[in-house]
Order: sequence, then C-alpha cells, then structure tokens
Amino acid sequence: MGERAEAGRSKVVMPKYSLDAFDKRFPDEDSCKQYIAEMRWPNGIRCPRCSNDRVYTLRHKAWHWQCRNCQKNGYRFSILSRTIFENTKYPLKVWFKVAYLVLSSKKGMSALQIYRMMAPSIGSDYRTFWYMCHRLRAAMQNMEWDELIGDVEVDETYVGGKDKNRHWNKRTHKTCGEASGKVPVIGAISRKGNVVCQAIQNTKRETLQKFVKETVSSKVTLLATDEHLPYGKLDDEYPHEVIQHKDNVYVRGNIHTNSIESFWALLKRGVIGTFHNISAEYLPLYLAAFTFRHNFRQ
Repeated sequence: MGERAEAGRSKVVMPKYSLDAFDKRFPDEDSCKQYIAEMRWPNGIRCPRCSNDRVYTLRHKAWHWQCRNCQKNGYRFSILSRTIFENTKYPLKVWFKVAYLVLSSKKGMSALQIYRMMAPSIGSDYRTFWYMCHRLRAAMQNMEWDELIGDVEVDETYVGGKDKNRHWNKRTHKTCGEASGKVPVIGAISRKGNVVCQAIQNTKRETLQKFVKETVSSKVTLLATDEHLPYGKLDDEYPHEVIQHKDNVYVRGNIHTNSIESFWALLKRGVIGTFHNISAEYLPLYLAAFTFRHNFRQ
C-alpha cells in the first residue's frame, strides 16, 4: 500500500501558487495594479482607445495617464479602464482572491462557498461575490480560440436534472434529450489541446454541423464522433470516423471520443457536486469557466 500510494502521489501536478504564496505575491493594491500593467502592456503603457504609446503620467494621481492623441483636451485613463474591474468599489486584492479560488478549483467554486470563506474578513454579502464570479466568467466567455487541429473529437450532451426529480407540475414525462427539459450542449476537443463547447437550441443536423465548421479546421487529421445520425454528412469535408457506442465499442485503434467524454464528466461533476443547480440563462457562463480552466490547465 505504501509503494502504491507513493507512486500515486508522484503523478500529482502541484499548483503553481498555494494560497499562502498567493497572499505573499499580492499583499496590497499596488502589487495587483503592477501585475495588471505588466500583463496588459508588456511593452509599455498604451492608450486603451487608440493604442498610442505617447502617454503622460498624471503626477497627482497614481496609476493614471493621459493621452492627447484621442481628444482635444486629452483622454485620461487608469490601470482599470476598459477592464472588468472598471468602476469597482472593492479592492483589487479581493477580486484577485475570488479569481484565484474560481480558477484553482478543478470543478469550480460556487459564489456561496467563496462568500462563506471571504465575507467575514471584508464584510460583504452574497450578492457581491455572485456578481464578481459572473463578471469573471463573462470575461472567460469572451476569449477567442483558434480552429481546432490534429485529432479532434466532437460530441453532445445534456445538462439538467432528471424529470422524476422535478415538482409534479413541472414534469415533461419524457426522458429523451431536450424534450425532457434539459439543455443540449455540444463540444469539440483537440486531443492534448483545447476544448470548445457551447449551449445549443437543438441537436438537429444543421445546428451540429454549423458548430463543427466554425470550430474545427478542415485540415484535421481525424474527426471522431459517435454514431449520432446528424454527424453523417461530415464525411464530405473531414476525415470523419465513427465509433459505435450502441454496439458497446468505445475504442477502435485511434478512434474514440473518450477525451470529450472526460470533459463532460468533469462538467457534470461540477454541476452536481459544486453548483447543484444551473439555470439555462447562465449556463453559457459556466461552460466558459470550465472551458477556460481546461485550456489553461498548464
């Protein structure tokens, strides 16, 4: 048992920052603002409107600059201008801590849990942390990804509770897909690469093929799907291979959808164990968070 446990521990990838190291890295507001400046303008301060590098530091106000190229009287901006932190009333250190907690947890962390951990020290209510978490997820949703290349897997799943667990007047008495009230989600993953997923209205051929054409490069070496009929027409444009799940076949050489299935498992464990209930309105934000964590896992 000892050797086996030791072998298992040796494979664990330790996080880059522990919570203690995080607090030492960002002890105050200036350290947070310095980090934003380095990430946002690695080659020097630039105007967020016109990208002009000839800006002037405002001596009477720290972390503020003025660009005279934009307006007659000059455009003044700060380190937070045109970021998700703009006009915030809460310290950047709080924002950074919330972002750290959201991103460092493999299955995510709910706003309620973050509220329990941080509210006693800063005195805010639950709505504050709910707003912060959604603002961060919205920023993750706005990330753009290149078309997937290499060996790519495409699959769809459904997010939502079982019909038998609903209140009697909300039951659909159906068990199949979106007819049962669940939200269909489609995803594509490049093996050992990025994943892209989004909520869709239905699983018709036109919807699924539109997603594939928008996210998957035509130069892929393999496009693997299950036997779902709407994927049938992909053979004309992609090196498309099908794995027959209905025949209990899950791997055939290099042909499988295990990578995207693993991502679905992580997503659903997060929904069930961490968030418990996600409405269709906010589901795209949660999908963006799970996608962001996967694509920046290294």
